Amino acid sequence: MQRVLIVGAGKGGTAILGMLRETAIIVGVVDTNEQAPGLVLAREAGIPVGTDWLPFLNDELDLVIEVTGSNEVFKRIVQARSPRTIVVPGSVAYMLSTLVEEREELIGRLRNETYKHDLIFNSTGDAMIVVDARGVITLFNTTAEKITGLPGAQVTGRPIHEAIPSSRLPYVMETRRVESNQEFVLENGTKIITTRIPMIDEHDQVIGAFAVFKEFTEMVRLAGEITKLKEIQTMLEAIIQSSDEAISVVDENGSGLLINRAYSRITGLKEEEVIGKPATADISEGESMHMKVLETRRPVRGVAMRVGPNKKEVIVNVAPIIVDGKLKGSVGVIHDMSEIQSLNRELNRARQIIRTLEAKYTFVDIIGQSEEMNIAVEQARLGAKTPATVLLRGESGTGKELFAHAIHNESDRKFNKFIRVNCAAITESLLESELFGYEEGAFSGAKRGGKRGFFEEANNGSIFLDEIGELPPNTQAKLLRVLQEKEIVRVGGTKAVPINVRVIAATNINLEKAIADGSFREDLYYRLNRMPIHIPPLRMRKEDIPLLCERLIHKINQDYGRTVEGVSPGAIRKLLQYDWPGNVRELENVLGRAIIFMNYHELQVEDFHLPEFVAGSASPSVKQQNDSRMETLSAQLSRHEANIIRDTLAKFNGNKTLAAKSLGISVRALYYKLEKLGLETNGMQ
Repeated sequence: MQRVLIVGAGKGGTAILGMLRETAIIVGVVDTNEQAPGLVLAREAGIPVGTDWLPFLNDELDLVIEVTGSNEVFKRIVQARSPRTIVVPGSVAYMLSTLVEEREELIGRLRNETYKHDLIFNSTGDAMIVVDARGVITLFNTTAEKITGLPGAQVTGRPIHEAIPSSRLPYVMETRRVESNQEFVLENGTKIITTRIPMIDEHDQVIGAFAVFKEFTEMVRLAGEITKLKEIQTMLEAIIQSSDEAISVVDENGSGLLINRAYSRITGLKEEEVIGKPATADISEGESMHMKVLETRRPVRGVAMRVGPNKKEVIVNVAPIIVDGKLKGSVGVIHDMSEIQSLNRELNRARQIIRTLEAKYTFVDIIGQSEEMNIAVEQARLGAKTPATVLLRGESGTGKELFAHAIHNESDRKFNKFIRVNCAAITESLLESELFGYEEGAFSGAKRGGKRGFFEEANNGSIFLDEIGELPPNTQAKLLRVLQEKEIVRVGGTKAVPINVRVIAATNINLEKAIADGSFREDLYYRLNRMPIHIPPLRMRKEDIPLLCERLIHKINQDYGRTVEGVSPGAIRKLLQYDWPGNVRELENVLGRAIIFMNYHELQVEDFHLPEFVAGSASPSVKQQNDSRMETLSAQLSRHEANIIRDTLAKFNGNKTLAAKSLGISVRALYYKLEKLGLETNGMQ
């Protein structure tokens, strides 16, 4: 190895030092600047350094590289050197250092590009083999190693026919023809699909060839996935197009991608007017919900707006389409308000029909543990097992209709119709034809072919006649005939129609008084009163109020969308102090009113939520003591009379016949006084 002295430790000297330190013996590095980068590098490498070059000159020195750039230094070195020592001037040294730097830079760039190419070739899922013009393998990527079972490091640089004897790459270079998607079996038995392409330069010379291939099983799998994706796409398009709801889809920029036929039907817009257009293209009134969703990445629901040239009134729901955390667009569903309104009308009509045909309550729905209510329920259960007419008696709001439903559902007629008729709600002129039906031409406006009445509709089922005491006399006579003869005659008809109907009647008036007044037929009363059931008022069973509150609050929560959990003990005490003239219906009204005005964070009905007339009520005994001081003589006599009648009834265990006889009045007069004085008629005999 040559012995070299470097004079000058600047940029050029440092580059020369880096180039020669592995291929020559550096005897020293000299520079007048002791902090020159070349001196620092030489010290780190253990090479002698100095500020004067003269001591380093000797007969064994082969080469002096002068890189100071000074002609004077160069001349002095030439004069002082040994004849066998060669002195290289600074210009030549600078040129050499530049060439060295460029070489290093090119080598670095080449390594970088080679790394990139290798990374690309090895990261692809396709196997690749490249040969040069001599058929020598120059590239053999990782996927090719896996499929062929050959290590790339061993086959690279070898002829292709040694690694893969049956390879057709030499033939491709010879014929210059591309072979696409060819089946091929490798030496290890692996079946592949391959494409072979010759490489031809700008001078029309073949410089090599390459093959790209996949395993046949992988190709079959990919083909299956593509087929499956196409099937899913076709199925989704079919679902979207078959939907009666209008659907529109936009991309992440708010440009229309897809609409279905229902969208065109509702909005009146065609595909060319929406696809590729901004999301605002279909809006005639309102803000684009697509754009709002794309901005916020949150869905919107139930937004009213108008769309299309006809300004169709619609309700819009829009949701973002997010794939792998990236917003890809949004999908909107448009509901035609006119269709919704029509469906609501049909639903309400269906509900009305169902309400007249079905009994929806059972005895489970009757809330109460008081003795009075238990007696009424047991009587109703017994009555349900017989075909006898049932007469439900009680004040308004006590739950007579609830009992009627339960009796029907407990009877053997529960799978047949349950018809409800409010006798007080139908005008006298229409009541008879509604109950018994009419023949064609029976009166002006009668339907062609006539009409069946409620009794015929309820045949083999039950009919609930609410407010039976409001029936006019003529209708009472016809109803009596129905109960006696089990047949009806339509209005305007002469033919009797046999029927099999279980009658459940209800009233909140004193029928005995009505008989005395002549407004209710006595014979009809005896027909209806075969199984009387008295439903006690709420003031007579206040111990049931907590249970009733629990059930009613559950119902009110469902109706109003609230989450109230119950009634506080203080509010219960207030409710127990009130006499409830409106009974359970009034209790539901009070609870509903309290819940409506409660804040959403409040979970219990407190006493201050209750109306003043409930919260400020006093117990009956206190009221009686306060009011007795201001009672008139008539009121005091009435109160005294009521006490006498109450005591007499208690003496005879509620037997009104014996009580009336003891008091020296008729039974009818006793009933009249009971009604007038507001006394209970429980236990009538």
